[in-house]
Amino acid sequence: MKIDVLVAEIGSTTTVVNAFNNINSPDPVFLGQGQAPTSVLEGDVRIGLNSAIDDLAENLNAQSIEYTEMIATSSAAGGLKMTVHGLVYDMTARAAKEAALGAGAIIHQVTAGKLRRTDLKKIEEIHPNIILLAGGVDYGERDTAIYNAELLAGLNLPIPLIYAGNVENQEEIKLIFEGTNYKLYIVDNVYPKIDELNVEPTRKVIQDAFEEHIIHAPGMEHVRDLVNGPIIPTPGAVMESSKLLYEKIGDVMVLDVGGATTDLHSVTKGSEEVERILVSPEPLAKRTVEGDLGVFVNMPNIVKQIGKEILEKELSLNIDNIMQTYKAIPKNPDEVKFVERLTKEAVLRAVERHAGKIRNVYGPSGRSSLAEGKDLSEVRYIVGTGGALTRLPNRVSIIESIAKNNHTGLLLFPTAEAEILIDNHYIMASLGVLSKVHKDAAFKLMCDSLEIDEKYFLKGEEDVS
Repeated sequence: MKIDVLVAEIGSTTTVVNAFNNINSPDPVFLGQGQAPTSVLEGDVRIGLNSAIDDLAENLNAQSIEYTEMIATSSAAGGLKMTVHGLVYDMTARAAKEAALGAGAIIHQVTAGKLRRTDLKKIEEIHPNIILLAGGVDYGERDTAIYNAELLAGLNLPIPLIYAGNVENQEEIKLIFEGTNYKLYIVDNVYPKIDELNVEPTRKVIQDAFEEHIIHAPGMEHVRDLVNGPIIPTPGAVMESSKLLYEKIGDVMVLDVGGATTDLHSVTKGSEEVERILVSPEPLAKRTVEGDLGVFVNMPNIVKQIGKEILEKELSLNIDNIMQTYKAIPKNPDEVKFVERLTKEAVLRAVERHAGKIRNVYGPSGRSSLAEGKDLSEVRYIVGTGGALTRLPNRVSIIESIAKNNHTGLLLFPTAEAEILIDNHYIMASLGVLSKVHKDAAFKLMCDSLEIDEKYFLKGEEDVS
């Protein structure tokens, strides 16, 4: 069977392959999916990829699969591990962190100010895939970034290093890393002026550096034997889908509740009213990762956060029994009820951590209001993806609970008017990387999965851009 594009999602445990045809026509189609255990730890990613393709062939009743293009997302080989180093934690270090998270990175260390010996030791222990160095607004403080660059150069690691700090330091940075094992990338400052973020150039370079790195990671060396298109980090692919939706249909938030983490992506400018009282700038596209809010790996943690006794009273279930027998996918009504409650808790806590809030302050002239964090009040669409929010029976009501839990009205949550959409085909990540090479097809396929009318949005594009 001939297929136009296969998109491989190479996860830490499972490799999924999604097949798409008629990719250059007005009506691209999602054909189906195959999956198999990821084989990176066996020393060759091709084993799992070929097994997933065989599974796809079986699901499509085809004897074999031939494809024109294969592109991929990956969170295997440890995902994209990064360390981030800036000048002031609430300014350049935070801006660099936002850039790295939005590109799909797993951040293992963030430092502000001059690096210490303990920081350098930790970097060596982490073995990051990429180091991101920032510091100083353009034409501002120079010395800290140069000092940190010299210390990092002394580690002489054979990995990419991205400099995204004060533009005045660029030539100095080139000299410092000349002759080292690093591959140096220099990009525009992530924090060029006070109260201005510029994270997109750095995000693009992070993904380019990741693609170059991942093909040399243990077990991934032969990935180019099968994959002949782009490879980007899986969380970064979901962000690409989120940005495409924003471009086409307006302000959007995407919730991805998984077994180990809950990721939240938002692409929204927020309201002008909140922007006027915002304490510090927020990126247009923001991603947060809650590593303690997975509904399988971190199940005990969520149970503890809710309270076992409260859960037992609320659900009329023996929680210990369910936790002992539960195996990642709910198999009976009691397990479904249990996982839905964990998912609701993960959603509410993730949104609360991601969203900003209004804070009242009192001064000589009386009370005034300040806004801190990301304003989600203008979000028009909330998308549910990931295993929990695409498969659980009450997934829509779980998402509806977000607006209902803004009891004080001071949290900058989406409102009850936000429309809820579900990634029914569970292909947001695949479509994110597909949008890199087939943007129009990716949007049409996204509309099919979300069950929205693409023609309506294309007609009204001027109104929602």
